[in-house]
Amino acid sequence: MSTETLVTQDRIAEAEKLIRPFIRRTPVMRVDMRDFGAVAMPVDLKLELLQHSGSFKVRGAFTSLLTREVPAVGVVAASGGNHGAAVAYAARERGVPAHIFVPSVASPAKIDKIRSYGAELVVGGDRYADALAASEIYVEKSGALPIHAYDQAETMIGQGTLGKEIEEDLPQMTTLIVAVGGGGLIGGVASWMRGRVKIVAVESDGAPTLYEAFKAGKPVDAPAGGIAADSLAPKQVGQMMFPVAQKFVQPPILVTDEDILNAQKALWSGARLVTEPGGAAAFAALQSGKYVPGPDEKVCVLVCGSNTTAVNFG
Repeated sequence: MSTETLVTQDRIAEAEKLIRPFIRRTPVMRVDMRDFGAVAMPVDLKLELLQHSGSFKVRGAFTSLLTREVPAVGVVAASGGNHGAAVAYAARERGVPAHIFVPSVASPAKIDKIRSYGAELVVGGDRYADALAASEIYVEKSGALPIHAYDQAETMIGQGTLGKEIEEDLPQMTTLIVAVGGGGLIGGVASWMRGRVKIVAVESDGAPTLYEAFKAGKPVDAPAGGIAADSLAPKQVGQMMFPVAQKFVQPPILVTDEDILNAQKALWSGARLVTEPGGAAAFAALQSGKYVPGPDEKVCVLVCGSNTTAVNFG
């Protein structure tokens, strides 16, 4: 079945009702870009960094746990950190055992958060792809239910509930700027919006997964580095989200590590928001001037993650 058949607006709306008791409706903050050292312009920030476990990922995690049959042995997930924390949190709330695999690049903040939720944690390998391979071996041996970080219908459906929430909060929005790693978030949101707003993809130039997929016309291996490697650096963008991106998402904008670090600092100084690098990447495109909205655009930036160690942003 195609992604458009699996990840539909109806299924996203059904999932939203199902997971609503377990997730936060995160706020929207209206800001003026002058406060961030840029040209005057009103912009809305969707503060999904305030979600349970520190990112949007719990939406997909709860959707899996509430719509699939979970064996007694529990669930397993591979993650750069945020998905693992989300699955661990959702599993704790549902009384389900969780086994989480993360690579050595995962930040200490994310590792500590996963452990705090009581999951069994395995740290190994250099990148997300290594953790995924180890998790697949564990699934074969244990029979645990795998919850994929992005390339799975339930995950995309759950992340799509964020698109529904943003559209309800900001019915006049014309442009939504979203960071991309594996693409489950932007794929889910685009599956909800279906072209009603312009969706601008932003990636780290150290991990241009969607950028390279657009060039090749299909998901292909891409570099997996950069300051946001623990959240925006899978080996490839998801197979399921790619046809949705081709249809409903603008070609990706690439931002540098310096752009992302500057955006983190600006979000702290201008709005007192502490974001992880991946969580600030979408804002980096706007603040750096690499995305310049037209005069009539009503822009929302998705600030999607807060799981970082204490940093002196100045």
